[in-house]
Amino acid sequence: MQKIKTSLLLLILTCSGVASSLPPHSVTKFQVEISASEIVASTLIMEAGGEGRVGMEAVREVIANRAKNKTEIAVCLAPKQFSCWNGIPISRGIEIAKKHPSWTAALAIAKGKPTNHTKGATHYHTTKVSPYWAKKLQKITTIKNHIFYK
Repeated sequence: MQKIKTSLLLLILTCSGVASSLPPHSVTKFQVEISASEIVASTLIMEAGGEGRVGMEAVREVIANRAKNKTEIAVCLAPKQFSCWNGIPISRGIEIAKKHPSWTAALAIAKGKPTNHTKGATHYHTTKVSPYWAKKLQKITTIKNHIFYK
């Protein structure tokens, strides 16, 4: 399982008195490991959590199809690729996603093999928008509120 490490500041309530009693170097940072599955599952929730299992599976396919020469983490977190990650820290996105009622399903989808509802799609958008790039790609299918292309 691929993992990334994110350094976070350890937050200690100063009113507890613990912070002042410890040497400064012992409480500055700690490591949190975040799995690729958690990042993919969080992307599924934040992009298609309201679209049901098939909708999340379809977004999972796009991630897998884009990851031919990169990691799924790189695909999910690439700037301006999945709007859910624009301007949000990874830890916050995962925190939000874990509270969603479909978190367990999204995590299972992220850990499993991709389905093929979209026949190789590499792009999608909601039915509410019409991005400039859509005209350059072949429309494959519409699943709930997303249109998929390759």
